[in-house]
Amino acid sequence: MKEVIATNDGPKAIGPYSQAIKANGFLFLSGQIAIDPVTNTLVSGDVSFQTDRVLKNLAGILKAAGSGLEKVVRSTVFLQNMTDFNGMNEVYSRYFSSEPPARSTVEVARLPKDVLVEIDVIALA
Repeated sequence: MKEVIATNDGPKAIGPYSQAIKANGFLFLSGQIAIDPVTNTLVSGDVSFQTDRVLKNLAGILKAAGSGLEKVVRSTVFLQNMTDFNGMNEVYSRYFSSEPPARSTVEVARLPKDVLVEIDVIALA
């Protein structure tokens, strides 16, 4: 059994996908980019600024599903350029300071709307 999670605390889906799916005690969140959910516009700024917005979006969706960042067990970080790793990691470490989740970080050729970072997570429901 699965439940679709939809909230105004994260950017609306811009394609045929859900913000998150709750299934079998887990939450599977779609990749989030630096879109302000209030204005539905892309925020500009460096990778640190964008990472902060992405993690706020993820936190909002998790909260709407009855979970939180402290329950994240796995994340994947997609960077437009691996030279941005330190800037992303510094912000990321503030959100996951205690018992951080397992993580992969990969450089990709291109991200939606040409953002610098996208992150998806799996969390306990």
